Amino acid sequence: MTESPAPRRPHPAAALKPPEEKPMEAKSPEAPKPKKAEPSVAAREKLPFLLDFFPLETPEQTRLHRFYDRLREGRLSTTRCLRDGEIHWPPRTACPKCRSEELEWIDLPEKGHVYAFSAVLAGAPLGMEKDVPFAVGLVDLVGIPLRIFGRIEGKPWTDLRIGQPVRPEAYDIGDGRMFYRFRAVD
Repeated sequence: MTESPAPRRPHPAAALKPPEEKPMEAKSPEAPKPKKAEPSVAAREKLPFLLDFFPLETPEQTRLHRFYDRLREGRLSTTRCLRDGEIHWPPRTACPKCRSEELEWIDLPEKGHVYAFSAVLAGAPLGMEKDVPFAVGLVDLVGIPLRIFGRIEGKPWTDLRIGQPVRPEAYDIGDGRMFYRFRAVD
């Protein structure tokens, strides 16, 4: 019994050949030409969802919408577990320690100190390119065991110091969504 030879694979360069042209079909004169949809100006200027630095905030989009509602009231807040008392950052829908969903919202302190900081001199996230340079850093909040990362405003990054007093603040990013940052105070 003889074995049949293995089928030959096409040479990789064969994939580079242009496809054969097919003759065009005659179209009736009544058939309208399809129009390409032009994106609106707003659609072209909007950041792609996957590259948008800021989260979506409504109850339909996140179970953490109360965090953003409280920011609209000027309050930086987070969640605390009612079972074990753990304070979470960022806010959670379930306690990572005991997995309980029995959480309460608490306001965070209005004072903090810079633990560490850095300057963004290039490579800012989309939508923040024109803000360069700006400072970001870790902030220890007074009286609570949390260290929070955020943007630091109010002083040029060259004038910031470790231990600099800061306060959290809410701000509208310009499209109705809210976020937080820290403001350097003297």
